[in-house]
Amino acid sequence: MRVNAVHASREPNRAALVVEALQGAGVSVTAVQRAKEVQALLAHRGCDLLLVGQKLIDEDGVELVKALRLKGLGKQLPIIALVEHAEPSPAGAAPVQHAYALFGRASPAPAAPAASASKDRGSARLAFFQAGADECLSLGWDAAECLARIKAVLRRTQSSAPEEIIKMGEIELNLTSYTLLVSGKRVPLTSKELDLLFVFLSSANRVLSRPYLIERVWGYNYFGSPRTVDVHVRRLREKLGAAARHITTIPCVGYKLVPPGGDLRR
Repeated sequence: MRVNAVHASREPNRAALVVEALQGAGVSVTAVQRAKEVQALLAHRGCDLLLVGQKLIDEDGVELVKALRLKGLGKQLPIIALVEHAEPSPAGAAPVQHAYALFGRASPAPAAPAASASKDRGSARLAFFQAGADECLSLGWDAAECLARIKAVLRRTQSSAPEEIIKMGEIELNLTSYTLLVSGKRVPLTSKELDLLFVFLSSANRVLSRPYLIERVWGYNYFGSPRTVDVHVRRLREKLGAAARHITTIPCVGYKLVPPGGDLRR
């Protein structure tokens, strides 16, 4: 299953090692710095995993987790907190280089004795768990261990979830396995083509502009040409074969998916 994650932190680069490990495992990661951006993303397109730093520009990470657990948008969402302090993992793995050193800066001098710092770290982890986080990781831990712990959270939260399938005419998109069947035959698509088809199917009979499709499929951080949408739509149509007739072009605007007689089932 393709996993779409959101990383919310005031300084997202501090989690560069963890994010790179996730991306290397095929996880799509969108970085945001404000709690209101997280809320907008969840309301707009959702996600499969949320990584939360201790501080965001407009809110404390713990408060964001509390707010999400109280609302429908985040009640069942897997949430993993990222604590900035480097400390040994429970398994005894040696900590990796502190995040400050990753960017050529000297580590700040400790402002308190080691015992006090350890207490602060424990308090931060406890606060996140009490707020409703499923896991709390330190950015000082080995990236491979962090990835393994994240995968364990996803297995726990997704293993009992039923398959979610969208059907329209001869098109059948399985959102659990992220696979496509057309007239009962498996059709291989790239991840972007699958994302694009999902947006079409979930927005039937709506005119979708190129900027909107860019935002939904490529994310807020994409700055390429809107014409990349046309290229991917063309490739998607080629692979859909006769089923491509449902995707119509709206001149000067974008595209629209028209179901056969409104035959869209979920």
